[in-house]
Amino acid sequence: MNIPTDVRTSARKFVAPTSREALRLARQALGDEAIVLTNRVTAEGVEIVAMVQEDVEEVRASAAAAPQALPAAAPLPTPAVAPIAVPAAVPAPLAAESVLGELHSMRCMIEEQLAGVAWNEKQRRDPMRGRLLRTLLGAGFSARLSKAMLEHLPTGQSYAQGMAFVRSELIRTLPVHEDEDALLTQGGVYALMGPTGVGKTTTTAKLAARCVMRFGADKLALVTTDSYRIGAYEQLRIYGQILNVPVYAVKDAADLHLVLQDLRDKHMVLIDTVGMSQRDRAVSDQIAMLCSTQRPVKRLLLLNATSHGDTLNEVVHAYRHGSGNELAGCIFTKVDEATHPGALIDTVIRHRLPVHYVSSGQKVPENLMRADRAQLVDSAFQANSRSALFVPGEGDLQDGSANAEASAAHAEAERQRLQYRQLIRAMAHDAQEVAAAASALAAAPLGFEQARVLWRLAADEDVGHKAVLQALMAHATSEVGAGCDTHVLALSGQVGLKSDEGSDAYQCQGSLLLSDRSGLPLAAPNQWLSTAATRNATDPTRKPGVRQVQWLRQQGFGKTVVHVLPRLPAAELMLQWQVQRQQWMARVPGSTAVTDPRTGEYATLTGLDFSFGDPRAVVFKGRAALQSVAEAQVTLRTDGGLPGLRCVVTRVTDARSHKILAQSHALTNIGRDVPLQRLAQWQCWAAEAEPCLRLLRQGLSVLGGLGEAGDPHMMKRLLIAGQVTTTVWRLLQANGDWAGRTRALLSQLTGRPARSGRPVSGNVLYAGVGKLFFLLEALDT
Repeated sequence: MNIPTDVRTSARKFVAPTSREALRLARQALGDEAIVLTNRVTAEGVEIVAMVQEDVEEVRASAAAAPQALPAAAPLPTPAVAPIAVPAAVPAPLAAESVLGELHSMRCMIEEQLAGVAWNEKQRRDPMRGRLLRTLLGAGFSARLSKAMLEHLPTGQSYAQGMAFVRSELIRTLPVHEDEDALLTQGGVYALMGPTGVGKTTTTAKLAARCVMRFGADKLALVTTDSYRIGAYEQLRIYGQILNVPVYAVKDAADLHLVLQDLRDKHMVLIDTVGMSQRDRAVSDQIAMLCSTQRPVKRLLLLNATSHGDTLNEVVHAYRHGSGNELAGCIFTKVDEATHPGALIDTVIRHRLPVHYVSSGQKVPENLMRADRAQLVDSAFQANSRSALFVPGEGDLQDGSANAEASAAHAEAERQRLQYRQLIRAMAHDAQEVAAAASALAAAPLGFEQARVLWRLAADEDVGHKAVLQALMAHATSEVGAGCDTHVLALSGQVGLKSDEGSDAYQCQGSLLLSDRSGLPLAAPNQWLSTAATRNATDPTRKPGVRQVQWLRQQGFGKTVVHVLPRLPAAELMLQWQVQRQQWMARVPGSTAVTDPRTGEYATLTGLDFSFGDPRAVVFKGRAALQSVAEAQVTLRTDGGLPGLRCVVTRVTDARSHKILAQSHALTNIGRDVPLQRLAQWQCWAAEAEPCLRLLRQGLSVLGGLGEAGDPHMMKRLLIAGQVTTTVWRLLQANGDWAGRTRALLSQLTGRPARSGRPVSGNVLYAGVGKLFFLLEALDT
């Protein structure tokens, strides 16, 4: 990186064997406020160039007087010429790992400070919100869930009204297994797991007693894997004698497999497992043993109500995952001893872990009750009212500490902002490069400015996903009007997503609007999110395009919408869409069964005799090829009176040998007013654009991920990530020198410069666009 002369005079160099040691030397010599300018590996070790904050201010002052430097308080100039002149030998601007690390660190600190400012500002406008927050924290709920619960609290509420709102929200989101009859009727093998002393053996006996009372002792068996604790088997054996239920002890996976085979005629088997600390590495071995049996074992996790919230969170993370075997639910134990049971409720809400039973005493079987949402929520606040020693009261907060905290947060945020800008302006020549890249992107038809506006909204807590949805719809209408001729292609697809802060799995059904003129993605007006764990074969959202078709047919784009689907829709949907005059085309395998239009006999698509038209020259996987298309009118081999469909076949052959390289089939209900060549082109464009949908994962990662359950801005980030994906994809496909240079610059911003002759990947480009947005915000006064 090129450093201005006046910066060199005040900067100091530090060399050490590792970057951590070099940073330590720099901070020791210059203080904690030292700013790292460059970081490189030399023959002597890692070399860091750094300077103190006061020297940066002097550099800024001297730079303001120089004609080639930027004014200290003025926005960066935007060059009039769009192409970016990036000399081949110039190192990546801001690509040094230390600088980007410093930027990222400052960004996190600023965001944390601003989050505190925003919360304190809301508390200042609505003091009751702060009182409710203290009540929730005092009951054992985490700060994150508490603030999420109060996010949508209407202003001007009394304390009673606010508590009623909080109570209803907690009851609504608390997962509970309410149908005990179905649980016991289904039967099976259940393993009770948890840390030492949580009450597994006693709870096993309580649950066994309920089962005996329900369907008799001869339908139940007890098993223990606890061969370590003295008297563990004897304790369970005594319970078994009282209930007249057999008890078996097992040592390993093979032993467990044999015992469960012998007990296959038992309606229910309860396994009392070894108690282990959540930090014990043997926990995974225990889970693996239970998951290795041929007879499925459903795992129930016991959670101690007297544990701290962080401890409960560790326990769930340790015991949750198995080899394809997730926890079936949990049981609360020692609830009668808990002073802050809110931590239990907080844990199961965040991890979406259904509560089966609540244990609150030693009596068998009286002290095991079915979980009740309202009772659990009410018990959290009743316990809090009895134990207020560690809960801040109103009198404890009358010294103006809230205002002092808000002022301190404002001051710290401003200090961080200033330091960040000083770091950027000390490298004004690189800032010029960034501004030039932004100018080129804004001048190109990529939707860059709209993407940048949406990026700002992602950090604005006052903007909800509905406002973003309206903005996306307005943008989509504008893009379709300018980028389409007569039709707009609505590409449907699904993307699997996972929460960054938990283990929740989701399915995102995406809808991407493509131009019928160029095939480029224009807009992503909506995304649909569903929990993957709750989806099953009868779930209507599994059918391709259902949600997209239903939603898009209500929108007015001024163009005919053609739904491009990844697979053939169900027969009832095809009939329904035919009545609604919805046009669609779907990719299908060659084995699809149809009626031969010439003979009337059953056949497959590959078995039909197509007459291909004149081929045209194309490039297929880097080699010269010929592409030709054909069509036929076919009828699907299904009942229900489906109308005839057009089958479009695209064949690619080697230009020299004429060997078939690829062949694809598509079915559509679009009439003959759309020519065959155009249909084939649409299908080709849709196949090329499918990877664009998968870029959504990278976009969510850059924006902060899906978060945990209850995150009020999860859908907003998903919508914004979807739309920014279209800008990234169009830049990825753009031609011209300016596009290549811009992609190279964005790749350099990520710290991974593009290799000569190798294209930049979509994920790297998305990360680079995110860093560019962030840098532009910092540079913009």
